[in-house]
Amino acid sequence: MINAASLASAPPTDDANHGLQGSRRKLAIAAVLAAMVLAVLDAAIANVALPSMARSLQVTPGMSIWIITAYQTALVMGLLPCAALGESLGLRRVFTSGVALFTVASALCALAPSLPWLVAARLLQGLGAAAIMALGIALLRLAVPKHLLGAAIGWNALAVALASAAGPSLGALLLTVASWPWLFAVNLPLGGLVLLAGRALPANTGTARPLDRLSVGLNAAVFAALVIGAELLTAQPVWAGALAGAAVISLTALIRREKPKVAPLIPLDLLHMGSFRTSVLASFFCFTGMTMGLLALPFYLQHSLGQNTLMSGLYLTPWPLTVAIAAPLAGHLADRVSTAWLCAAGGACLALGLAALALWPLHGSALPLLPFTILCGLGFGLFQVPNNRNMFLSAPRERTGAAGGMQATARLAGQTAGGVLMTLLFTMASTDTAPRLGLGIGALLTLVAGLVSLLRITPIKNEAQPGT
Repeated sequence: MINAASLASAPPTDDANHGLQGSRRKLAIAAVLAAMVLAVLDAAIANVALPSMARSLQVTPGMSIWIITAYQTALVMGLLPCAALGESLGLRRVFTSGVALFTVASALCALAPSLPWLVAARLLQGLGAAAIMALGIALLRLAVPKHLLGAAIGWNALAVALASAAGPSLGALLLTVASWPWLFAVNLPLGGLVLLAGRALPANTGTARPLDRLSVGLNAAVFAALVIGAELLTAQPVWAGALAGAAVISLTALIRREKPKVAPLIPLDLLHMGSFRTSVLASFFCFTGMTMGLLALPFYLQHSLGQNTLMSGLYLTPWPLTVAIAAPLAGHLADRVSTAWLCAAGGACLALGLAALALWPLHGSALPLLPFTILCGLGFGLFQVPNNRNMFLSAPRERTGAAGGMQATARLAGQTAGGVLMTLLFTMASTDTAPRLGLGIGALLTLVAGLVSLLRITPIKNEAQPGT
């Protein structure tokens, strides 16, 4: 298995991308991984702190949800524009600006005296996180040789999985010894360290293409309408439907405006490439199914199996921990064998795990679920890293930023779709039935993700082959 030290010291290859060398490569990798952890950890910790924030700011629990919604909306709105801005001004410049914005916004969150202040600061945080998530893996592509890209993506997945697993526990622990503003204040030293390490990142020259402000506005309208509409789906379905219609209209106008361009904001040029398009579709289906599983399991454990919140969290912990173990292994394999078969195997494992969680007969004990959650983590780890590797190597180097923005957009779109589907299931079925239905549908969707990945076995123009 390739470790972090080998990523930093591996000799250059004969291809066009030799990457950085020596300690600079190691520092650049550390900067990207730490920034990813910063963004993921903050989102996980904020969820835990919502009740404390609501009491402190004297607002209702329903109003406090905007603290989460503001971050998610700004994040998804900013991904593609940040990717385009990175290609125009340089990936490192926009990435480090995103880290700086995220860090400053964290200070504003910690100082927030009211809900509107906090929501505005969270919007800024989301924009900073968008630059981090859109350009992080793109910078890794420039920092390491092609034959180590899979390993680098594996370490990125490891860092994200560990941050996701540790976030709720760290947030709860911090709240036992300090007030909620400290959840944001702890970002300041880490953000400062990332900015210092960011000086080692590869400094590519941007294309200086101007950003089309109207297209940015249409892009914002599409994703804002979708995210807010999803939040209103059950409470105000008419408004949710109207917002969905507005999103479709805005998307149609955006595609028509961007279609003639050489480097469109929505990377239509990349989506015309069979291998890239297949990876994006597979990612969307996988994240939709996985999100349904992760949302359904806590309800299944607590309502159907009588577990308390602590025990439910413990039963879920093996999933992200297994992802953390499997991701570096998948990265090692992705640089050596067919990514199509790896993704298919990962999708099949994840589907089998979710199906077993839905169908396995339980007799008062949740212990039999542990191996199935481990199988889910193994499947996701085997799927995600090779799929991302293929997505990035399918794109030309000059469109690396756009590939990063599309990768993050597919992930967030899948997560949103999974959340909407589970909301509909809980509306239409009982609390005991909906979780098992969600697990079953999630299994079907992740199986589809694996099957879609097999389309890459057929020779397709511009497809990235293993080791290229």
